[in-house]
Amino acid sequence: MTLTLLRKPLWLPLIVLTMAALAGCASNKPYQITLMPAPDVFADGTVELLGEEDPIESIPYDGILYATDREPAKEGDKARYYRNERGHVLRVGVASIEVKDQEFTWEEARRISLLKNRSNKYPLRVTKASEIGVLKDSFNTFIEPEVLDPDPERPAREFAAMIDAKLAQSENKDIYIYLHGYKVVFDNPILVAAELWHFLGYDGVFIAYSWPSTPKTLAYVSDLETAAYAARNLRLFLRYLARETQAERIHIVAYSAGTRVAITALAQLALMNAAIDRQAIQERLRLGHIILVGSDFDISLFGGYIVDGLMKVPGDLAIYTSKSDKALGVSRKVFARQRLGQTWDKEEMGEIVADYLRRTDNLTVIDVSDAEQADAGNGHAYFRKSPWASSDILISLKYGLEPGERGLVTHGDWPVWQFPEDYPRRLKATLKSANPALFGEPAAD
Repeated sequence: MTLTLLRKPLWLPLIVLTMAALAGCASNKPYQITLMPAPDVFADGTVELLGEEDPIESIPYDGILYATDREPAKEGDKARYYRNERGHVLRVGVASIEVKDQEFTWEEARRISLLKNRSNKYPLRVTKASEIGVLKDSFNTFIEPEVLDPDPERPAREFAAMIDAKLAQSENKDIYIYLHGYKVVFDNPILVAAELWHFLGYDGVFIAYSWPSTPKTLAYVSDLETAAYAARNLRLFLRYLARETQAERIHIVAYSAGTRVAITALAQLALMNAAIDRQAIQERLRLGHIILVGSDFDISLFGGYIVDGLMKVPGDLAIYTSKSDKALGVSRKVFARQRLGQTWDKEEMGEIVADYLRRTDNLTVIDVSDAEQADAGNGHAYFRKSPWASSDILISLKYGLEPGERGLVTHGDWPVWQFPEDYPRRLKATLKSANPALFGEPAAD
């Protein structure tokens, strides 16, 4: 009893600090976020993905697709669409978005979003969430059957049809999924996914995946459990997309505690497909780029999942790290374990890790510590706040280029990619060499 009372004051301050630090995963206002800075690669005109014609008008649905296992909001709830509670089944739908109190033509929206320095803030908010229904794949014996549609297959059929309709008109036949971090409401991933899709030129299909995190200061520990819980539904969702849609590849961008959901789902898929080889898994699941940003995940546990076959599941996996991420610094103190999203130090990792990275062609580690604005705020949300980091992520998603083809460099024999001081110049030069068509030039013979 005495020992417990003595230890308690030591742990509580660390946990409270973690709550405050990781609050960077959430917006300050419940239902809006400010438009992210323009990625450098688009702001300076290096790559033009936003044409003069409005691409939004041709989207065969009004907004952006979502999937969530949150509980639906009820009359009298503070939440407008979905509560911050586990809903157990996976619901799919379409959410509509607007810039608060402002209306823009496409030309104006294009110009404003590409400004490197904006004089005004542009708050984004969700205006409507229209649910299609519950995916039957997520139903199980412990759930009341009343949650299902009278035609249980209808929601899955309609959602897949919407995806395929958009893919049919897209140059890029891929699906992109965004998983949010700790302490956010349903709206947050909708808005962030919409930003990322905008800078991709609305090509392909973007889906916001909203797992039931809790926007409360002391919810950190429970959210970690919920992230593990949410992995099952994500796993089912990925299998559904591969089975029922015409997508060529399915990509994931996971942030902070959302990387727990993604990694755990991938680990489960690895074990379920342990009897077949990597090529067969790729043909079955069609998973492409998996991007883990600011990952609050035990690095040793991640290593164990690699041993169990995790790297057979994705086409490739990129881990973004930063020494400026104060949120993960606090998390490391709480758990006494290095977090996956912290800088991979050569002395600490050792030659055995370096050797594995050198001979594993589908795993890359990218250190954003030297990227412009990577340390903004608490340094945790650099994938939106750093124009260099966002450029690298979006170019990777859009064109599938290797790190060296995106202007990144390594130093010495340590196989971790970094941002050089002249990153914008290098990015433009390497992009031009790798894909002259982006600059209106013919490909080399």
